[in-house]
Amino acid sequence: MIKVAVVGATGYTGGELLRLLRVHPKVTVQSVTSGRFVGKLLTDRQPFLKGHYDLKLEALDPDKISKKVDFIFVALSHTDAMLPVFKFLAHGKKVVDLSADYRIRSSASYEKWYGSPHLYPSLLKKRVYGLSEVYRKQIASASLVANPGCYPTGALLPMVPFLESGLIDPAREMIIDAKSGVSGAGQSPSDQTHFPTVNEALTPYKIGRHRHLPEIIQEISTIGKIKAQVLFTPYLLPVNRGILSTIYLPLKKKMTKRQIDAVLKPYEKEAFIRLVPESPSLSHVRGTNYCDIGSFASSSGRTAILISAIDNLGKGAAGQAIQNMNIMMNWDEGTGLSAPGLYP
Repeated sequence: MIKVAVVGATGYTGGELLRLLRVHPKVTVQSVTSGRFVGKLLTDRQPFLKGHYDLKLEALDPDKISKKVDFIFVALSHTDAMLPVFKFLAHGKKVVDLSADYRIRSSASYEKWYGSPHLYPSLLKKRVYGLSEVYRKQIASASLVANPGCYPTGALLPMVPFLESGLIDPAREMIIDAKSGVSGAGQSPSDQTHFPTVNEALTPYKIGRHRHLPEIIQEISTIGKIKAQVLFTPYLLPVNRGILSTIYLPLKKKMTKRQIDAVLKPYEKEAFIRLVPESPSLSHVRGTNYCDIGSFASSSGRTAILISAIDNLGKGAAGQAIQNMNIMMNWDEGTGLSAPGLYP
């Protein structure tokens, strides 16, 4: 049994972490923090957890927290996580950071996309990118895992077998069309996420300038050893949870659906990737750590059409973070994550 802290416990991701950790047999949550609600009961801010936690929200004090826990999940906004992550590591703790602060390997690229210089560029070389199914071996020995963004998780997992097999034509553009539930925008309300704006609508946003784009390109070039041309268009979907991604992969040669399915076949051994015969559905992954993938061939055979469904708060955030903790602790990856989804 290890003692765990959730830093940033009052947001959607912090709440999902706490929901999942409550049933994890090898974890006890000892510390929860908040920037605005110090001294309040956790369940005052996360009422759905009533009867499961009696913790009070603490100020973020890495020195104090490190004395009473073994493992830390940091669920803060970008730029806010940078310093506390550094301090927790200095105390010898293992950390999964769910912010964007350690995902981008280049400090110059981080500053370009996030508008702030990186304070600890040396850590960017030591951290491990936490796409669990791809970097499992590196995660197992890591002290700092940068949990992937939700859009990159849904986009990259279907691509990986094609990248590793060298089947993608780098001379043509990859197209990623991804639709996210509103919880992906976080708890703070905005004009864009206001109910009358989102309801009965489907809205593209940040076309060509979404901050997950450099993360996607970074991993495509790392895994596939190619210079990627990527068109990424995110949409806001009028649902609470989930990301449905359609990826159009340009192929070097003509492939049938059967051949495309054969490339994905190694995923049959993965606990949290399910290959589905038709299009995946958000309703089938809600509340889970699964990534469901469906595959199709274009009429010309020169494009693989891959569709993935994940829960942006599950496999896209808290679920994958706990999967990474399990790997770091040398536990079975599915520990605490084996419950079926919420349906309907």
